[in-house]
Amino acid sequence: MNRIANGRRTLWSIGLAFLAASVASAQTRIVVPEGTVILVRTSSPLNSATIKTGETFQTNVEESIGIDEFAVIPAGSKIRGSVTMASPATRQQSGVIEVVFDRLTLPNGSTFPITGKLTSTDSAERRQIASDENARVVLVGGRGGIGAAIAGAHTTRSNNILTALGNLLSEGRDVSVPAGTLLAVELENPITMRTGARLRGFEGSTLYTAGERVTAAQQALTRLNYYRGPVNGMLDDATRQALFQFQVDRGLRATGNLDGRTAQALGLTLTGGLSGSVLSADAATAVRRNAQNLVTRFRTELGASSVGQLTASRAYAQGDLDLWFALSAFADNASIYEQIVRNGSNPDAAVLAGRALVNAARRVDTAMQNARTSVQMQNGWTAIRQQFTTIDTTSPVTY
Repeated sequence: MNRIANGRRTLWSIGLAFLAASVASAQTRIVVPEGTVILVRTSSPLNSATIKTGETFQTNVEESIGIDEFAVIPAGSKIRGSVTMASPATRQQSGVIEVVFDRLTLPNGSTFPITGKLTSTDSAERRQIASDENARVVLVGGRGGIGAAIAGAHTTRSNNILTALGNLLSEGRDVSVPAGTLLAVELENPITMRTGARLRGFEGSTLYTAGERVTAAQQALTRLNYYRGPVNGMLDDATRQALFQFQVDRGLRATGNLDGRTAQALGLTLTGGLSGSVLSADAATAVRRNAQNLVTRFRTELGASSVGQLTASRAYAQGDLDLWFALSAFADNASIYEQIVRNGSNPDAAVLAGRALVNAARRVDTAMQNARTSVQMQNGWTAIRQQFTTIDTTSPVTY
């Protein structure tokens, strides 16, 4: 029996260790989202007179990239390009090079497969590319300051890329991109990576993807007449286009990313590693006190004693007890939140605690809709809800 028990304990320990390792692994992964633009510099020249289809070339990531509060892609990381088409110039037609990007290599040797395409930080080129979501983006000889223009052309089965480019090929020059040229790589699929060190302080190249930061950016862009879409916290194409145009107008590197420089120019608050607001200590105390008072009021309405004894002759509904439980839990959560805020030693923990408190409040919202409550109870909860709108920007619930 002892041998069996020891065996079970061993298996249980192994299971716990495996679970802990899995959780730790999940917590150290982060996603670089689709649509992110990474600026790179070529490490060798690209010339349509000599380069061949199928050749590869290396580029170096220009700036370290963080995602929200973590470092992810250090400066100097490598992104490999691959030539998918190369056409040298003739007397009548400019040279063309088409490339894709397929591998990211970090300085520590870690590699990640990627699907990336060429894009542009020039407003005219970007508008031309964006005009057709199915356009093939290529380098065209002799039409740009880098020795080539970045152009997009729609192609079908009946016409090839050279035919589709038409007059863009009229100069009859080769693509000539020197080593060290800045290019923009747009991710067509997200990359899941391990996080690096925690970022401390402001970094202009940090990319913000958290919903509340994107929401704040959408709100700012709406006020400035750059964005007319829904304020939904999603870093979609419409939001990226608005960010790009704002960056062009402000003289920032135009990528469409919500980076630190852009967030700062939009007037967004960039404090702490995590994005989010925190109540003042006094406001947290007020929420906790009012929640406890509301629990006492509802207990009185239910005819319940302080030790949970209910009126024997009364018929209670499920919704009434659901609200009692949800409201009591919220009051306890508010007390914990108050302690975390007053402790003040970990700003990120206060942001996370605020999110947890908001989730507890939403459970009360749901319970309130299914309970038989007095007008005084409804007004009391609405007043509490209004006290922490700075950490919960969702629309208030009406009863």
